[in-house]
Formats: sequence, structure tokens, C-alpha cells
Amino acid sequence: MSILDSINKENDIKNVSEDDIPELAEEIRAFILGNVSRTGGHLASNLGAVELTMALHLCMDFPKDKLIFDVGHQSYTHKVLTGRKDDFYKLRQFGGISGFPKTSESEADAFNTGHSSTSLSAAMGFAKARELKGTDEKICAVIGDGSMTGGMVYEALDQMSQLKSNCLVVLNDNEMSISKNVGGLSMSLNKLRVGKTYNSLKSNVENAILNIPDLGIRMAKGIKRSKDSIRNLLIPGSFFEEMGITYIGPIDGHNIPEMVKIFNDAFRLEKPVIVHVKTVKGKGYPVAERHPEYFHGVGPFDIDTGKPLNLKKTRTYTDVFAEKLIELGERDEKIVAITAAMGSGTGIKKFGKRFPDRTFDVGIAEQHAVTFAAGLARGGFTPVVAIYSSFLQRAYDQILHDVCLQNLHVIFAIDRSGIVGEDGETHQGIYDTAYLRSMPGMTIIAPKGEKELEAALEYAMTLDGPVAVKYSKGGCYDDADKKSVRFIDGRAEVINFSSVVGSYNGPSVALIGVGDMVRIATEVRDKINDDTGMTPTVINLRFIKPLDKERIRETAENYDIVAVIEDTAISGSAGEAIGYEIASVKSGCRLMHFCIKNERLQHGSVSRLLESEGLDAESIYRSIKKAINDR
Repeated sequence: MSILDSINKENDIKNVSEDDIPELAEEIRAFILGNVSRTGGHLASNLGAVELTMALHLCMDFPKDKLIFDVGHQSYTHKVLTGRKDDFYKLRQFGGISGFPKTSESEADAFNTGHSSTSLSAAMGFAKARELKGTDEKICAVIGDGSMTGGMVYEALDQMSQLKSNCLVVLNDNEMSISKNVGGLSMSLNKLRVGKTYNSLKSNVENAILNIPDLGIRMAKGIKRSKDSIRNLLIPGSFFEEMGITYIGPIDGHNIPEMVKIFNDAFRLEKPVIVHVKTVKGKGYPVAERHPEYFHGVGPFDIDTGKPLNLKKTRTYTDVFAEKLIELGERDEKIVAITAAMGSGTGIKKFGKRFPDRTFDVGIAEQHAVTFAAGLARGGFTPVVAIYSSFLQRAYDQILHDVCLQNLHVIFAIDRSGIVGEDGETHQGIYDTAYLRSMPGMTIIAPKGEKELEAALEYAMTLDGPVAVKYSKGGCYDDADKKSVRFIDGRAEVINFSSVVGSYNGPSVALIGVGDMVRIATEVRDKINDDTGMTPTVINLRFIKPLDKERIRETAENYDIVAVIEDTAISGSAGEAIGYEIASVKSGCRLMHFCIKNERLQHGSVSRLLESEGLDAESIYRSIKKAINDR
């Protein structure tokens, strides 16, 4: 029996002998590697955090103690150690366990996370709640070095410096090598500074000096200046120390005994403590160690080679965007590109290779990215801000206050709009229509396919104010792109008009597709045609804002059933806006709105989630067929 077989619930790791801990770490690493190779998921970050998570579990008691993971995609070891290893065969699949912490999944998950730079604020909330209740649970936040670019971190640190009780922050620095600061002097200082004897002595000496008449305060200040100068020379982290937060590190994030000793000592201090650990992203899997960015998030792959199992290369909307942006950049030197730590994911990295001086990766700082773009626009440039839909919502105020209210020509390339899939509710791009529709002066374009995305970007360059071009994750739709893709301001496109073959004399039907869901609309059209002999009209909405009111009203007046199809949350959706226009027309048309009715959408494949929401072609066809029969 393997050691991992003995881990079936929270705190079982404490029953493992010290000699067996290294072997357990390797078993967990192999377990994660094997499962992610089958299901896909976040690999490199989890392989790098195995020992770190184990050390924390050896120091903490779950679910009483609270462990908050920043972002949360590195929580696989935590899930294994809290009784969920038997569920990993359905990791990130519909009905299976999430790839992120979920309070609904286990009491050991203290806080739901999916976006970065949030853990310190949450940990501060837990710490204050503990003080108010008078309880004694341990609180720890694990945050990656990349997340330290997010502004919320420093807002939390500012308040944390005032905390009079313990809160442990583990800074997981997963660069590819162990810093030279991991040496004898640094380690000795770390152990000394968290030790009970040192802190008691330090406090007693400070009090004694301050009590010396006349000279006490001046002596204390002089000693502090000398101490700080030496500390700044020898020990990194003086920034945290100046804020009143004890800093320890860097230490080896793969040395479990060393981390356990320091974590236990840190938990005993009645003040906030930052422990800086150095880990290797992709640890133990050489392919991932060499290519940590590629193996950050992967689909199923062959363990021996690291190559994806699905070798069929599909051109994605991201590919189309990246290539078109380079073409536009070659024509216009005023075009600049901005991303927030997602250069590869958004395609901006390709633009950066061609135009390095006109490409800016601002780190995980979406708010700054948008206001930075506003400044560039005011300076005479045309900034293209490429950010995933779920991350752009973090910059809502900056889009409104800094871009839209000044009517600045900033182009938002919103990748992963709509249903994203396996990453689940924190990453679904189903809310962007709602938060963008209220923005003054904002033009919102949802291209239906490959050629139309290219045309949308061309068109966006010709406008004066803010423009949002939103497109889906994954392969492009191109069947309907044989039609014209010429853009006319605010006008929808008619893919085909209705026709009847045979004896059909039932109600007329129009299908309005939004963005990539035009693909589904054409499939529904073909199913209805095969069944009834009637071909519904298919309309590509194109512009969510401004809405083509003329076309919508005309459609309401001439069709018995109008169905709007979009993979967007119902509140604030395009369908709601269309319904408002139809209500203003005196007609007997019936509006059917196919969208996401659930306010939270779980993880699973895109196709499975479409089915669950009744947004697949077969489900929509059946609903419209029933409406036809009812008429």
C-alpha cells in the first residue's frame, strides 16, 4: 500500500512518519501529474507547491484553521490532503471537483478564489473576525510573486501592518532557481528573528533603552537606523519591515522540515509575518520545469513527451486577433498593445515580438492597464487592451471613469467572452455584456466568426470613442463568413431570409444570434428546415451597442416567433435590450430568449455547459418546435 492510500481526510498527513514525508511528496506529485495528463488543468504551479502545501498542513488543523490560496489554481495538493483524491478523475469536469478552492466542496476550503491578489484582503477579514469572536484559529494566505503586482495586495498590507494578532502570509516565489539568499547567514537570521528568545530579548532591550532619562529616545532611534542599514544590506524584504510586518526569507520551498520549523515559529508571533519561499514551477517533471508557461494550464497530454493528446491544430479567435493586430500595427505606428500578465493567452506576445517598443505587459494589474491605456489615448496613440473577460471586470471603474466618460479611443479586445469551460464560475465570461452595456459611448461588437473578427478590428480603428470587441475561447466559426463582412455602423447582418418548401403553413421564425452563437443559430435553422420544410431567418446581431433597433422592430412586425441566442447571463443581456424594443412594437410576435439563466455557471466542457443551460442546437430546436406546434 502506498503512503498516499493512508490520506483519506483532513489532518491524516500528521499520522505519516517524518521519514515517509519525502516519499509522500513524490507520490502526490506523481498523482497530480497522472490525473492532469488525463483531464487537463493547472500543472506547473501545482507541481511547484507540493512541499509547501504539505508543510502548511503539518502546521495547521483543518477545517478549524483557515488557508487562503491566492488565485487558487495551485490548490491540488490541498485537495488531495483533505479527502478529495478519489474525485480527481473528474477534475474540472461537469459535476466533478473544481480546479480552484470551493467552500461548497469542502469545509477545508476557507475562501473561493480564482482571480489574483485577493488572498491578503480575505486573510485580513478572517483575522479581524477571529479577534471579534475571541477564537484562536490559525490564518494563512499563500500568494505567488506574480500576484504581488496587483494593487489590492498593497491595500491589504497597509491595513495588515496595524494588525495586533498573527496572520501568516506565505510568498511563493516560483522563479526557476533558488536565490543565493538561501545561505547560512540568511537562514541563521531567519531562525533567530522568529525565535521566542530573540523576540522577548528584543522587546526587553527596547524598553530598557527607552527608559533611560533624556538619552533613551535618541539612543533607540540611532540603534534603529544602524540596525535597518545592516538589515537592508543583508536581508531582502525591508519594504515589509518598514510597514511593521516581519519578513522571513527567502527559504527553500521544497524543504519540508525547514518550512515546518519556520511556519510553526511564525504562527506563534502575535503580529503579521511574511515568509518568502522559493519554489520551482513544474518541480519534478522536467518538461514542465523547462516550459513552465506552457504547462501553467494544459489540456490532456502524453506524460512521456509532454505533447498534447489532441494534435489537431484549430485556428482560434486568439490566433486571428494576434495576426490581425500585427497587420494593423504595420500600417499604423500609433497602435500600441497592452496586456495584464497574459501575453501568450491573449496573443499580445506575438505583437510584442514584432513591435517590442509598442507592447506593454503591466503584470497582474488590470485597473492600471486600463487607465494606462487612457493616458496613451490622450497622448495620441490607439491602445488595444487585450484582457480575458473575467479579468477585465476587475477594471470596471477605470473603464467607466477614465475611458468612457472622457470618450477616449481605447479598443478592448475581450478574449474568453461567453462560456469558458473547465475553469468554472470565477472565469466564465458571461457578465461582460451587462457591465459594458451601461458604459456611456461604448460600442460593443460581437463578431460571429474568423473573418468578421478581422473586420471588427479594422472597423474599431475607424471610430473615435471606446470600443469593445468580444470573442469566444477556442476554434473559430467560419461557415457563415462566406457572406459579406462589411461593417455598417450599428447594423445587424441578415445571414439568410426565411423560405418555405412544401406544405408548411405554420408560424414564421427568426433567429437572432449573438457572436459565436450564430453558429448555434444556423444549426437550429437547419434542424427546423429538415423537420418542417420552413427555413427560419437567421440574423447576426453584430452590434450589442448601439443596437440595430430598426432591424429588431422590423423583425418583430414580420415574424411570429423571434428567438435570441447568446451565451451571456440573462441580467443585462442583449436579449433584454431586444425584448425592450420588441415590447415597443404593437405586434403579436413571441420572444424566446435562450441565454444563461443561472447566475453562477459551474465548470465543465463548453459543450456540456451549453447542454446544461439548454443552449445547444438540439435543445433550442426542441423548444422552438414546441412553440411552433403551440401556435
